[in-house]
Amino acid sequence: MSFRNSITGIEGTSLNCWRGYQAIYKIENDSLFVNAILDCHSLEYKEEIPKNYIEKVFGDKIKNGKVFVDWYSGNISFPTKRNDNKEIRWDGVFERTFIYETAIKVENGIITQISNEKNYIDLKNGINRLKRDSISDILFNSIKDYKWAKLDKFDCGERYTVEIGRNGKVTDVIMTDYQTADEIEYYWDTKKEYNYCLKSIKKALSKLQFDILKRKGEPIYEKVYIEIWFNEDGTIENWTD
Repeated sequence: MSFRNSITGIEGTSLNCWRGYQAIYKIENDSLFVNAILDCHSLEYKEEIPKNYIEKVFGDKIKNGKVFVDWYSGNISFPTKRNDNKEIRWDGVFERTFIYETAIKVENGIITQISNEKNYIDLKNGINRLKRDSISDILFNSIKDYKWAKLDKFDCGERYTVEIGRNGKVTDVIMTDYQTADEIEYYWDTKKEYNYCLKSIKKALSKLQFDILKRKGEPIYEKVYIEIWFNEDGTIENWTD
């Protein structure tokens, strides 16, 4: 519970406590239970017994001081405790992914599987993607080295959203700002130019093979944003923030 940093919120409040309380869960035998609902940060003050709101919330559903979580099915994971473990992804708010995780599968409150997972597969000749910030530079270098044609006719300087699939290959490319037929028709002189730019970016990235990224032991895809600029002399600049 070390994320709790202030009972008053004056020194700052953890994003884990937007609702003002924290539910405490436990696994007993093969079942998942909630056995406490506490004020955020209350466990920091070890000399005081925190007030438990579980009875107020669940009432007669409480059995032996806990409630069986029969309404939940899904996967739970937490980082495995080992010296070589490290975080490889964070969505900026809640979701964090570590190289090594313990994954727990739950079906209607029953634990069906507990497994130790490795969320990063280092492929032979695969491109390293441990650091997410470096991927846009890798994409840009492939775009820059691509044998561009028709630069005197078409300007492909735009923001692109690149999807790296579960297999580590680039599976899709879209223009971030133009995704509907109405937007394309309104902002582009011709659909031909729009199609040429997308097709060229896809070709430029088609041979890339990245390492495999997983979450809770399952391969995942991720989207990476890149912005490029074409100068009149044919040089290309990376304008990605």
